[in-house]
Amino acid sequence: MKILMVCLGNICRSPLAEGILRAKVNSRGLDIKVDSAGTGGWHIGQGPDPRAIDIANKYGIDISQQQARQFSSTDFEDFDIIYAMDRSNLSDIVSLANSNKDIEKVQLILNEINPEDNTPVPDPYYGGDAGFEKVYQLLDASCEIITKKIS
Repeated sequence: MKILMVCLGNICRSPLAEGILRAKVNSRGLDIKVDSAGTGGWHIGQGPDPRAIDIANKYGIDISQQQARQFSSTDFEDFDIIYAMDRSNLSDIVSLANSNKDIEKVQLILNEINPEDNTPVPDPYYGGDAGFEKVYQLLDASCEIITKKIS
């Protein structure tokens, strides 16, 4: 199984989601590929935001080697599930879909916690460290549910 996490710039939320889920599946010995991307291309090739790296490190997860990349329509072929961080990301992803089968792969990540609530993962970029902590906790809870579902 292959899972893709997608946010806007691929430097805050989706790298954290990728790192958290990868750590969970690896600790359980599951053969799951996890990656992340952004709907925008501003940060292609850059590492995650230092605050995202710091919060991941706080919980024993190293995301420092990740590099931002932009989501493309070929990701529908490469991934089984695509998790969007918010409705805007979801809309941008779906706009690149080639079929209903592609669209069915896309969902909001926090719907794993509260199905059908369509709650967004808040973008912590313009906030302080507390925003990154909140995002970490939300993503950790969602990734725990995802891991239980696939194991």
